Amino acid sequence: MTDKRIVRSRFSFRDLVAEAGVGMLARPGRTVLTVLGTVLGIAALVSTLGLAKTAGNQIVTRFDALAATSVTVENRAQGFSQPGTQQESHIPWDAEDRLIRLNGVVAAGTQSLVDTSNQLVKSVPINDPLGQSEYSIDVYAASPGLFNAIGATLTTGRFYDEGHNERQEPVAILGPGAARRLNVSRVDQQPAIFIGDTTLVVVGILNDTKREPVLLDAIIIPNNTARHLFNLQAPAEVQIRTEIGAAQLIGQQSAIALSPNDPSLLRVTVPPEPKAVKEQVASDVNTLFLVLGGVALLVGAIGIANVTLVSVLERVGEIGLRRAVGATRRHIAAQFLAESAAMGLIGGLIGASIGVLVIVAVSATRQWTPVLDPWVPLAAPLVGAATGLIAGLYPSWRAASLEPIDALRTGT
Repeated sequence: MTDKRIVRSRFSFRDLVAEAGVGMLARPGRTVLTVLGTVLGIAALVSTLGLAKTAGNQIVTRFDALAATSVTVENRAQGFSQPGTQQESHIPWDAEDRLIRLNGVVAAGTQSLVDTSNQLVKSVPINDPLGQSEYSIDVYAASPGLFNAIGATLTTGRFYDEGHNERQEPVAILGPGAARRLNVSRVDQQPAIFIGDTTLVVVGILNDTKREPVLLDAIIIPNNTARHLFNLQAPAEVQIRTEIGAAQLIGQQSAIALSPNDPSLLRVTVPPEPKAVKEQVASDVNTLFLVLGGVALLVGAIGIANVTLVSVLERVGEIGLRRAVGATRRHIAAQFLAESAAMGLIGGLIGASIGVLVIVAVSATRQWTPVLDPWVPLAAPLVGAATGLIAGLYPSWRAASLEPIDALRTGT
């Protein structure tokens, strides 16, 4: 009696790995170029995630150092006012003294735009009949503490102090823009400027301010000088610089300190929470660059699919021979899937390494602290392998669908 038992073809995992390795190494140049697409895609994704997180952390750090310590208090608008009339101010003249006593306040100062009745400003005239000698320049009144509160620095001269303010002395600080227009570059000779018929002595010229850039093109005079010369009624707003982490608390206390009877008359502007800013920055940067990384990864997947399909067409004879000696469709499909997944995995490993190096290099160049979630470089090779596996689905199905006789006939 004839034994009709069917012997199943055995194809172990070891055999699968060996066949996939031989398939990739048969054409090393093509394999390298194919893997390069995945390398670029994964490197772009890893570096994007890392740089976005690093940039977000850096922005928040700078935000903490400047914006997160800035609090502004101003009058809350009360309906409509008549044109040409000044809105009533509920900020007292001693606002700086009241606020500086609050725990967490580093510096505070008042600031007001002075109504000079559109008087033009000039300096000591120069004999130039063709040149302009009078200008329309904004004049601001400020308490001495404002300069520290806004981080102002001087090019030359000095800031006026509380003594100048109490004595109502006609002194002024020029912003660099105003100084250029008035042709004032030094103060050792006590240069004078004229607002209409009012004479002011320039004691300092600003270099820059971390806040309130409007002052860079203005003339700044003491509060009491503005009260005496231009009938300033009250401060318009208060600038406060706080310790890091104290802005929210000072925002709650400042209105009460300035207007204890009715704090609602004042509007306090405090910075948003740094955590929210960090998340928003990271989200925006991730959205932008992940699209670019995704496109690069898609290009890599298309390259793997194309090369795997070409490999199928070139190895039709081999496929037919293996089918003839007992290989099943499943074995053929597994081999080509393993090859494409292996190329994706290798590309993922190399791409993740390059991405991490890019993050470190950019951070070192910009003197940032590199930040990267630990799961990103660990998941990147798996993403590459999954990309290669998906890219190899159609070529592997195409290889498995070949009939042994047709494959042998076509491959010979």
